[in-house]
Amino acid sequence: MAGLISNSDKMLTWMDLAAAMPNPAIILDPASVILNYNEAALSLFDRLRQGAPLEHVNRDPELIAAVSSAFEKGAKQTARLVPRGGMGQRLIATVTPLGGDKQHQPLAALITIHDESEQHRLLEMRADFIANASHELRTPLASVRGFIETLQGPARNDEAARERFLAIMADQAERMTRLIDDLLLLSRVEEKANLKPTGRVDLNDLIEDVIRSLTPFAEERRITIDVESASGELVAMGDRDELFQVFHNLVENAVKYGRDGGTVKISLKKKSSVRAETVGARAFIAISDDGPGIAPEHLPRLTERFYRVSTEHSRRVGGTGLGLAIVKHVLNRHEGELSVQSVVGKGTTFDVALPAYK
Repeated sequence: MAGLISNSDKMLTWMDLAAAMPNPAIILDPASVILNYNEAALSLFDRLRQGAPLEHVNRDPELIAAVSSAFEKGAKQTARLVPRGGMGQRLIATVTPLGGDKQHQPLAALITIHDESEQHRLLEMRADFIANASHELRTPLASVRGFIETLQGPARNDEAARERFLAIMADQAERMTRLIDDLLLLSRVEEKANLKPTGRVDLNDLIEDVIRSLTPFAEERRITIDVESASGELVAMGDRDELFQVFHNLVENAVKYGRDGGTVKISLKKKSSVRAETVGARAFIAISDDGPGIAPEHLPRLTERFYRVSTEHSRRVGGTGLGLAIVKHVLNRHEGELSVQSVVGKGTTFDVALPAYK
């Protein structure tokens, strides 16, 4: 009859459907035999072949059960896949029956596979971040509450205890303030992660401002800050406030974790990059201290949120565990790079590279 589409024509159309799918896609007949697939699916299942049963390609029981259920019920089904050697990959397969109705079994089924690994990783990072932030706030908050209860009770009329406890409470409140400030700053930087900054920043001038702000702190530890400025103008492309935060964090860390009575050295220079991925002029800033250094196993994790080489020492000197995470995110937005070299017992050097104007 004119105007009707045969089942064989439908099958041909559905077989073409796999090639048009952006995600891995496989077409099956009612016997779970593979009719067609796309290149994305072949990269996921290297044993894919037309005419092969699905079980010969993937024996995941949840997927096989989802396919059977889709044909039996004529309704969409989902299954979680664990690929061999997937390194924690999380795949979701959706099985959609094609054709058929209440009286007739589907003529085929489309399997589409979506990789949710990144979403899952981000959710885990978010959960870890919330747990860590809560822990960091809970400790000083519990301390403040304990001292308040003591001042309201046993130490109500003890003037010496009151002065001592109030000083400790002020320190804990300052610690919470620093943490909240860093959390807000990190959030603002992440919100602008995909917005490339377009300003011009004089790095020689910026470093001078950073040193002026940290001089009192350095003097407390009898640390000398030596600067080797760039010869001539050194201008980077970027947001001045954010780059100030980067170098303030790095120089402050050098002072905090350097040797009492030691020296922090800062050098600035410009040169053309010879790497294909970073063509053009680059500004290089190195911040070095002569402190105890960092053991090699810690170096890859330094920019993780709340990661500390020494938790006790970091908290004692006022660290929040977020400074280098902020540095990393700001430099990513500025298309910059951060590297670190350290020798235990001799000191640490942080190197920053930024796009520069010629």
